[in-house]
Amino acid sequence: MSRSGGLGWLGIVRLGLVQSALGAIVVLSTSALNRVMVVEHALPAVLPGALVTLHHALQFLRPRWGYGSDMGGRRTPWIIGGVAILGVGGTLAAVATAWMGWDFPPALALAIVAFILIGIGVGAAGTCLLALLATRVVPERRAAAATIVWMMMIAGFAITAGASGHFLSPYSPERLVAVCGVVAAVALVVTVLALLGVERKTPAVDSTSALEASEPAPKIPFREALPQVWGEKSTRGFAVFVFLSMLAYSAQDLILEPFGGLVFNMEIGETTKLSGLQHSGVFVGMLLVGIAGSVLRGTRLGSLRLWTLIGCLASAIALGGLVVAGFMAPNWPLRAWVFYLGFATGIYAVAAIGSMMTLAGQGQPGREGMRMGVWGAAQAIAMGLGAFLGTVAVDATRLLVGAPTPAYQAVFAAEAVVFVLSAVLAARIGSPSLAGSRPLAQSGPALDAAATETGKQA
Repeated sequence: MSRSGGLGWLGIVRLGLVQSALGAIVVLSTSALNRVMVVEHALPAVLPGALVTLHHALQFLRPRWGYGSDMGGRRTPWIIGGVAILGVGGTLAAVATAWMGWDFPPALALAIVAFILIGIGVGAAGTCLLALLATRVVPERRAAAATIVWMMMIAGFAITAGASGHFLSPYSPERLVAVCGVVAAVALVVTVLALLGVERKTPAVDSTSALEASEPAPKIPFREALPQVWGEKSTRGFAVFVFLSMLAYSAQDLILEPFGGLVFNMEIGETTKLSGLQHSGVFVGMLLVGIAGSVLRGTRLGSLRLWTLIGCLASAIALGGLVVAGFMAPNWPLRAWVFYLGFATGIYAVAAIGSMMTLAGQGQPGREGMRMGVWGAAQAIAMGLGAFLGTVAVDATRLLVGAPTPAYQAVFAAEAVVFVLSAVLAARIGSPSLAGSRPLAQSGPALDAAATETGKQA
């Protein structure tokens, strides 16, 4: 707990550990199991793709999980329960993947159940964790909190991928199940220890919230609560912004490396390094917003709204540069430009997440979790749809024009346009006409100008 109220830095790091635990389980489910299905079992790549899509599709349930934590008055049980379900799903997914080597039909049935559990677990835990952050972090720390939590999530990806890669070699079905089971168990233990006392001992930063005054929100059915929240202009406008911006954010995920290989004639090792450069840029962009949002709080340069606009426009420029790169290949500095793309999207993501934490407390009191759920569902659906549509658009355009370069350029150009539209929406969300029932200026002197915007990962 901080002397100024709300979570202190140690408390924020503790919640970041929970995000790392979530990332640790998810990364194995979407990378290691994917590789085993395709390489060791020689199954079509569409199989793991469909299973991951199933997990993304279940994120439409996020408003329901947020509603549950609103009504119950506590987030911690929902987070721990979500991580437990996620861990069970991740372990069962490993069992199913290993089983596919000798009895495919029942193994596939088990895999479907497992990825349903993964989708439910990550949705419940991720939504309620963000709602807890939104209601326990003071405004001046929200930019830094978003940076810390998301960098710890990425660190969880990296550490788990590296460590599990070591223990999975040489591959055997038994090793796969054991590693995934251990990771799930460790993630649950870390989550429980990290959350001990956080919600009980830390006061809410918004005393007007019925939920955060230690009283559950008024008990109304979900089918009535959801239209109420969706009826708030700020919530609805922000959901549209999240969907469009995350659609643009994710559409290049599966096509950037093939673009480097087909248009710039890069080897597989070189294109793999592009992802590393992009993630390095994301880290730098996140750090910049986290520092600026804390050190320059109260000034124009400390406004999360401004940084969200900058992130959207900078991302549009980065994607437009990739269009130009197609004309100038192989003379365009692709590696440096991919780093810049990561830098721009890192700025956008953290500024938007910090703004989401601000907007969660706007409107009807005691509905923070449901708002987080609405925005989380918009983000997750957009990410899954964006990655899918990006690949479909490339294939369709390539069939029409008969060449790879114009196909990639068309997708990058479309992403740039969507990011520009997202910037326009981000600017409008902060206007009084879209602020909803409570003006944003009441949320804190530093973030009244920062009225809004997101992006989530988890």
